[in-house]
Amino acid sequence: MIAKSIKRAVFLDRDGVISPDEFGYISNPDEYSLYPYTGQALRILQELGFLLFVVSNQSGIARGYFSVEALDSVFVRMRDLIAAEGVSLSGIFYSPYHIEGSVPPYNIDHEDRKPGIGMYKKARELYNFDTGKSWMIGDRNTDILFGRNAGLKTMLLLSGNGQKVFLEEGCTNNLKADFICENLLTAANLIAKFGL
Repeated sequence: MIAKSIKRAVFLDRDGVISPDEFGYISNPDEYSLYPYTGQALRILQELGFLLFVVSNQSGIARGYFSVEALDSVFVRMRDLIAAEGVSLSGIFYSPYHIEGSVPPYNIDHEDRKPGIGMYKKARELYNFDTGKSWMIGDRNTDILFGRNAGLKTMLLLSGNGQKVFLEEGCTNNLKADFICENLLTAANLIAKFGL
């Protein structure tokens, strides 16, 4: 029996990475869209054999801004838009928790909330992948810390909130990302070109 090769994975934040982060908390699927380059970027990563996971902090549930059902409808639209680009996601994970929230049982500190690695652990339970050859791509420090805490390579994007993070943290050497890229397409091309 031939052993299957261990896959690699890319963990992706949602807002500011695969979709614009312009409208704050999104609860209406009609307001959700992808960046124009998201499909191309994800196809590159998929063709390289990466498992693709979306990992997103969604404290709007704990704060009472929208329901789990409303958020699920946004993720259905996200998955449909990505599928229309010829890409299949391996998993979608989100954290509804925030310690300052007002809606039980979500108003607690929980390891699912990045930079905690609960969402990484859930993906790891479902799939066998090489963590050391896998990535976290995000636009916030919590994304980078999530990646580091999980043992993933990390990439900060300057899209979304990334430029602000870079200006505030990068100049003081507090930013711990392994790479910094303009956007997700640049990141995918970098991984492809250099076999990262």
